[in-house]
Amino acid sequence: MRTLLFSLLLLAGLSPAYAGIDVYAFESDGQEQTFRELTRELRCPKCQNQDIADSNAGLAKDLRDKTYLMVREGKSKQEVIDYMVARYGNFILYDPPLMASTLILWAGPLLVILIGTSVVVVRSRRPAPTGEAASLSEAERRRLTQLLDEDNDA
Repeated sequence: MRTLLFSLLLLAGLSPAYAGIDVYAFESDGQEQTFRELTRELRCPKCQNQDIADSNAGLAKDLRDKTYLMVREGKSKQEVIDYMVARYGNFILYDPPLMASTLILWAGPLLVILIGTSVVVVRSRRPAPTGEAASLSEAERRRLTQLLDEDNDA
């Protein structure tokens, strides 16, 4: 029993050393280059800010394996990208295409700046109120003068 427990602990301690090494064999340098480009261009859906080449997530490993299989089958780079986009959406791409559904994300900040600038310009060009609204009554002027005098004395 002790030997079995020791063996299990020994195996558990050694397994992480082998977990991070992925070895892929290719038929040509072109396939290897395509694989490397794809794994750098595809984002890990779990990690969000890492490409699948650098991510240690299990999902990223699955994506690397699927990419490897598709490249080995002779699929083009665009075919692999199309497959990944169909399965995981445009989020998997670091540079998603400009589409009608994402147009608000691209144009939204510009629209906010334009609307804000327009409001400031229109409000600044509006003339100051005149007449009764702009003038103070005699009592209000006296009170204002009194407050200003108190402020100057202090």
